[in-house]
Amino acid sequence: MADATIIDGKAVATRLRKRIAAAAAQLREEHAITAGLAAVLVGDDPASQVYIRSKARACTAAGLASFEFRLPGDAAPATILDTVQKLNLDERVDGILVQLPLPRGIDPAAIIGAIDPAKDVDGFHPVNVGRLWSGNPGLIPCTPQGILLLLRAAEVPLTGAEAVVLGRSAIVGRPVAALLLSADCTVTIAHSKSRDLPGLCRRADILVASIGRPQMVTGDWLKPGAAIIDVGINRIATEAGSRLVGDVNFETARRVAGKITPVPGGVGPMTIACLLRNTVLAACRRRGLADPAGL
Repeated sequence: MADATIIDGKAVATRLRKRIAAAAAQLREEHAITAGLAAVLVGDDPASQVYIRSKARACTAAGLASFEFRLPGDAAPATILDTVQKLNLDERVDGILVQLPLPRGIDPAAIIGAIDPAKDVDGFHPVNVGRLWSGNPGLIPCTPQGILLLLRAAEVPLTGAEAVVLGRSAIVGRPVAALLLSADCTVTIAHSKSRDLPGLCRRADILVASIGRPQMVTGDWLKPGAAIIDVGINRIATEAGSRLVGDVNFETARRVAGKITPVPGGVGPMTIACLLRNTVLAACRRRGLADPAGL
C-alpha cells in the first residue's frame, strides 16, 4: 500500500487567506468598511505574544485593521472586563480575541462571557456554542473550522463517514464533533477514560487526534485508508535539541492512512486563517450584509 497523501495545511490556508483578502477589499470598496480585529493580551506569556504578533501580521496582509490591548499580568478582573466592554461598543472592532491562557486567578469563562457574541471570533461564547450544537448560524471556533475546511479541500467523503474525535476539549474536541455531525458523519467522541482507544480508532474513516499526548496514535490503531487529522502540537527532546510532533506517530501512520496532516504544517496554519475569516464574517453579519461569496 502506498504512503498516505499529505494534506497540506499551508497551501489550503494560503488559498483561504487570498479569498479573505478579496472579501475584505470588497467590503472596503462597496461599503467603506474595514473589518477590524482586537486582541487583548493579559500578562507576558511568550507563546501568547508570538501568536498575537502573528495575528497582527496576518491582519495587515489581508487588509484588516488590527488593534492590540496589553494588560499587566496582575490586572484585576474588573479591568479586563472594562476593556472588553469598551471593545464591544467600538464600531471599528468586528472581532474580539482575548488571548488564553489568562493569568491564574482570573476566570476565563467570565471574561469570554462578557464578549458580545456577534464579535466573538474565537467562537467560545456560550451563545455561539449553543448555535453550533443546534445547527444555527454563529461564529465557529477557529481550529475546528479549519479542520472541516481541510477535510473538504482534501475531498474526504463526509456523508455517512464514521468519524472518531480523540479528545473532548471545549476548544477542539467538542466543537469539531458538532461540525462533523452537521456534515452528516456518524461521530464518536473518545478520550483518555474511554475503553479500548485503539479499537475505537480502528473504526474511523476520519480520525481527529486532539488528546495532547505526543505520538500516542500509531499505525496499528488506524483503519487502512482513513483520513487522519492531527491537531496535537508537542515538543519532544532529540539529540539535536527538540522538535515538534503531533498526537499521531506520523511515520507509522502514513503507511496505513489514506490521507494525513503533518505536524507542523497541517492544522496549525488554518487557525489564524479562520480567525481572519470569522472577523470578515462578523463585519458583514453585524451590519446585515450577506456572507461574502467564497468564504
